[in-house]
Amino acid sequence: MKYRPSRRTRRFGIGAAAVFVLAGMNGPALYRFSSDKYQRYKINQPEYKARNGHWAVVNIPEEYRINTIHAALLHTGKVLLVAGSGNNAKNFAAKSFRSVLWDPETNTFKNIPTPEDLFCAGHSQLPDGKLLVAGGTQRYEKLKGDVEKAGGLMFVHNENPDKPKTFPSGTRFTGKENGKTFESKDPVLVPRAKKTQNDKTGKVTVTASTARVYVEALRRGARYQTGTEDNYRIAGLRGKDRQNFYGIAQKLSFDKKDFQGIRDAYEFDPVAERYVPVDPMNEARWYPTLTTLQDGRVLSVSGLDEIGQVVPGKNEVYDPKAKKWKYLPKKRFFPTYPALFLAEGGKIFYTGSNAGYGPADKGRTPGLWDLKTNAFKAVPGISDPDALETSMSVLLPPAQRQRYMVLGGGGVGEDPKSTAKTRIVDLSEDRPRFHDGPKLYSEVRYPSSVILPDDTVLTTNGSGDYRGRDGSNVLRAEIYDARSNTARGVADPLVGRNYHSGALLLPDGRVMTFGSDSLFGDDANTKPGTFQQQIDLYTPPYLFRDARPKLTDTAPRTLKRGAKATYRTPHASAIERVRLIRPGSFTHVTNVEQRSIALDFVRSKDSVTVRIPKDSSLVPPGWYMLTAADEEGTPSKAVWVKVPASKDTPEP
Repeated sequence: MKYRPSRRTRRFGIGAAAVFVLAGMNGPALYRFSSDKYQRYKINQPEYKARNGHWAVVNIPEEYRINTIHAALLHTGKVLLVAGSGNNAKNFAAKSFRSVLWDPETNTFKNIPTPEDLFCAGHSQLPDGKLLVAGGTQRYEKLKGDVEKAGGLMFVHNENPDKPKTFPSGTRFTGKENGKTFESKDPVLVPRAKKTQNDKTGKVTVTASTARVYVEALRRGARYQTGTEDNYRIAGLRGKDRQNFYGIAQKLSFDKKDFQGIRDAYEFDPVAERYVPVDPMNEARWYPTLTTLQDGRVLSVSGLDEIGQVVPGKNEVYDPKAKKWKYLPKKRFFPTYPALFLAEGGKIFYTGSNAGYGPADKGRTPGLWDLKTNAFKAVPGISDPDALETSMSVLLPPAQRQRYMVLGGGGVGEDPKSTAKTRIVDLSEDRPRFHDGPKLYSEVRYPSSVILPDDTVLTTNGSGDYRGRDGSNVLRAEIYDARSNTARGVADPLVGRNYHSGALLLPDGRVMTFGSDSLFGDDANTKPGTFQQQIDLYTPPYLFRDARPKLTDTAPRTLKRGAKATYRTPHASAIERVRLIRPGSFTHVTNVEQRSIALDFVRSKDSVTVRIPKDSSLVPPGWYMLTAADEEGTPSKAVWVKVPASKDTPEP
């Protein structure tokens, strides 16, 4: 007899089939749900945290959320977060400039009045603990199709050796041949003409002085552009001034207009919690690098000037005592945001890392720069030399070894190329040369690297293509051990971070990450990106151990080079290393401030006595975090120490 299923069995079979069909249709979603749930479970297990660390989101009230593009740790333990206009043209037009002060210990915030658009400025730690912030944005870029008025560069000449003159914004220039009128967009000071006398003949020669200013046509339209050089009369002049002052311009057109920089400089006072204006730089700079020198002065290099061109090798130094700037006597060209480190002997080491602007064939070779002679000695051997833009550079710990690492990077401009290479050079060698280190977790631009107090380096995030294009954000992190020259993966970051992102070590041993400015908001590059305002905290594996050393903050806060200081500790016998760590100042894949210096020390029953090295090129003046670590590398919370500038420190 042929078997026939019952109605109940048939209903059950049909229902089961439907379940299987639905499960098949929703399988990927169900799999993702279960995988995500398992992943959350796994990363919160004690064993996982002890091996890989842990990420957490900082709770930021709405009124303090900004497009953090710059971040610097201050000696108060607070972090200055700077957006300026935040790469937002509407904010720039509205003069809405933002800075926020964050206290990581209490997770409290404070809005800081911001006097200028410090977006894309440079910054550096000063000997007294203030933060020097110099440069920023005078005007946003306009792509060729977006330029509405013809414009360009006007050279303003002065043939009067006895009279400088300032022309205000809005000054009009009319061509003698083309008859077209343009107006200046900013004030411009034209110095006196130079007058020289021949000692033998007594003849006096006058050489006209020149200043530059950006000008635009009065009206929109192609008929207001020019195609050839012309002399321009300046409106409002009388008498001899009409002959002595004039303009000369080449083509004034609808070509792309780059960002333009400002000269303004400020010291941020961490105690008063406000910006204090100081003398402006001699050059306007947007995307400059500021590097602290061994005597506490600050070198300012590169950037886009007031007409949007890379500053042509005119570098200058800030004196924090006089609060004034002075040109270096000779020029040297670098692309924008060059990674320039204070190296042994006071020389400047350029790793080749940079960000943003400059020709592909100029100023990109790594090497040692002697500021006294302006000599530059190239350091050979770097791999993927055409992928150094948007790479990260670090002075590996401890700083005494003078070993530098360059991580990742990409091609010039919007080139899609990126690399997973790390390159290491030892400057203590007779003939230093780069060699490849272990590969990064991915081919990546914009990685952020932070020196940890256990002599390792955390590197996190970045993207495989320009500004995360094509959905190329990389959610990976790793810790590199300089002693073994090995790297291992750790807990994955919570969000993607590429352009306009960064990371800083905090006094308690955690790491903050901030920012990200993706060009697009989807993998298909069809939606505009939004700025990542989330701040995350990474707790490294060493903070998931049973105990950590402790230093009591009872020794003198100010320690001269060569001086000793004793700190009480209940863990003296367990301490294996002591480090002096300079607080970071991070923007645009650039943090030339951070360095970790090994200190000689002596243990006693309940204290440890440390000695500050005497070398000012190793320990430039300023505030530092002093930490002690046990044999496992578990660090104490930092004690803040100030190393003052010395009168006998040689000037570079």
